[in-house]
Amino acid sequence: MSTETIHQSATLTRLRTDEDAWVFRTPRIEDGIRIHELIASCPPLDENSSYCNFLQSSHFNKTCILAEHKGSVAGFISGYLKPEAPNELFVWQVAVSPEARGKGLAFHMLQELLMRDHLSDVNVVETTITGSNKGSWSLFRKLDAAHGENGEVTVFLDEKQHFKGKHDTEFLFRIPLK
Repeated sequence: MSTETIHQSATLTRLRTDEDAWVFRTPRIEDGIRIHELIASCPPLDENSSYCNFLQSSHFNKTCILAEHKGSVAGFISGYLKPEAPNELFVWQVAVSPEARGKGLAFHMLQELLMRDHLSDVNVVETTITGSNKGSWSLFRKLDAAHGENGEVTVFLDEKQHFKGKHDTEFLFRIPLK
């Protein structure tokens, strides 16, 4: 069987055969429990209730993306448009299954999400990251580099002040898009 390129950018080339197709799509409510299971398999992500994942895959699904590989959930990004700033996308969680790591999937999902027509007015991406989450720092630094390296990092929720020592500090990474 021949191999064909289905997506090519400066940062990612994905090869596909019929047996090895990647699907990127808007999640549906039926995906909620599979999303919950994916996030549970991705420490250090906070495991929210499955109900939260059902809401993300229904009420907030237009700002989320699901990646499937061979019928299995391989990745998920949850986000929402900020109510007071509808041109800003807040990325809540990025989850990539252990089997799919190291393939550029998280960045590809983020690119696919930002290319959606209804998000064409988004001019800022924000996320929060704990200091030890190397994967997320790498992903969002890559996004920042692709958009001119104008991102800013500030403390969003402090370990002592906000979490009373029960959670690591969450840093806000704000990335203007060109």
